[in-house]
Amino acid sequence: MSSGYLALVLHAHLPFVRHPEHRTFLEERWLFEALTETYLPLLRVFSGLAREGVPARIAWSISPSLLAMLEDPLLRERYEEHLDRLVDLTERELERTRSEPQFLRLAGLYHRLFREARSEFAAHGGRLARPFLDLHRQGVIELGTTAATHGILPLLLAQPRSVEAQLTTGFDYFESVFGFRPSGMWLPECAYTPGLDEVLRRHGVRHFIVESHGIDHASVAPLVGVHAPLYTPSGVAAFGRDQGSTREVWSAQHGFPGDPDYREFYRDIGFDLDPEYVKSALGGGVRGMTGIKYYRITGPTNWKAPYDPEAARRKADLHASVFLERRTAHLEYLASLAETAPIIVAPFDAELFGHWWFEGPVWLDLFLRKAAYDQRTFQLTTLGAYLDRHPVHQTGQPGTSTWGSAGYFDTWLNGKTDWIFEHLLGCAHRMERLVTTHGRSRTVSPLVKRVLDQCLRELLLAQSSDWPFIISNGTSAEYAERRVRDHVSRFHWLANALESGEVDEEKLGAIEYLDNLFPAADFRAFAAPPLALAS
Repeated sequence: MSSGYLALVLHAHLPFVRHPEHRTFLEERWLFEALTETYLPLLRVFSGLAREGVPARIAWSISPSLLAMLEDPLLRERYEEHLDRLVDLTERELERTRSEPQFLRLAGLYHRLFREARSEFAAHGGRLARPFLDLHRQGVIELGTTAATHGILPLLLAQPRSVEAQLTTGFDYFESVFGFRPSGMWLPECAYTPGLDEVLRRHGVRHFIVESHGIDHASVAPLVGVHAPLYTPSGVAAFGRDQGSTREVWSAQHGFPGDPDYREFYRDIGFDLDPEYVKSALGGGVRGMTGIKYYRITGPTNWKAPYDPEAARRKADLHASVFLERRTAHLEYLASLAETAPIIVAPFDAELFGHWWFEGPVWLDLFLRKAAYDQRTFQLTTLGAYLDRHPVHQTGQPGTSTWGSAGYFDTWLNGKTDWIFEHLLGCAHRMERLVTTHGRSRTVSPLVKRVLDQCLRELLLAQSSDWPFIISNGTSAEYAERRVRDHVSRFHWLANALESGEVDEEKLGAIEYLDNLFPAADFRAFAAPPLALAS
């Protein structure tokens, strides 16, 4: 008989990056790399579990902005072209490394990896939403989602209609693709503040995850800490992240991914070899990552030993056993203290598995199989399934929290990024005026509706949490800043055109083509009266 539960929650998210005005675009590779290294490998893992009848369950949250990119015909076509270039590069690598057996074997590994990705993507018709939905129906994964463009909801509450629009538009789009409305909500950046739960309840959300100190600093003392949910005053369940479990998996300094046998992320032939040799594979000639990496982490120095896939797999197997042993011992201890069956909630960015930690999908596959067959202490579950089986818990108000640096909002709101939120608030107030003035009529003209709908898209895109995060980290900061300014500028151009009664339909069409996510986005999502939050 099991003593408790373990819920693994993977959150797949990328900002909406699509640039049809360019033949190729550097930042579109974020999607292509994640497809090749994370989404397709994890789909392979989940499909294998389903095919073999392994009793494993895992939660899979996918953001509407990522889903929109996966559904976009242009990006799907460009991904196929990207894979063609990588297959061509690995064929040249097979020839270049012919006299170096150790590297030749690795070149062959990448040649197979890219060819398999190409064939699998084609087999799914280029649309990964379908196989993920099949896995959801089979009970292997439980699908959930987040806000439309991953806006940090507590920081948008100064204009509450922005939160309503983020939730309504995101859930509507998820439902348009998958055919149902999810009951689980991944709060963007796990960012929560009191009162947000009532807004979530209005949108049918049953449960969400907060950082551990959100539970620790709740209005009541949690009886078992983060190892049982806390019902908020609105009745929505807040689950706390178990930091010990997640640190072992995501931390390169203190966890598994930093092991010397695992593949080194930063040694890529895109930087090691002559730029002329690799530029054809990069689409546009800008030096960058190819995904072909021949070295292992080795140690803290610049010298790196060649990568050994078999040694890495053995280490992944060992680490899967270690993780299983530690969670088993932890849950046995918790069960000895708690009256309610305890749950360990371990949420992760999905892109950790495969992209940042190359062996992550292998580790996950091995762990899920071991958890299913090699122990009887806990059951793998999802948050909704746990609530179905154990519905009685404490009630209290979780504290303000995020999973960012220092646990609050510094990662997104600081001296480098505060200008963004001034623009977002100004645009949100103007959006409310536009809707009030031009969108209240029962017979809004098709042209006015197009303008208002596109205003909403531009505002949502500007609200993405990714832009301040990237600026704060200093990676691709110029691009992130430009994206915010572009969306704010387009929003005001559209607003000015509407208010002046002089809409240039050709320019409107161009903006609609550039920023085409959420085709059915409706400005009325911003017209919904927001709920007053408790002070």
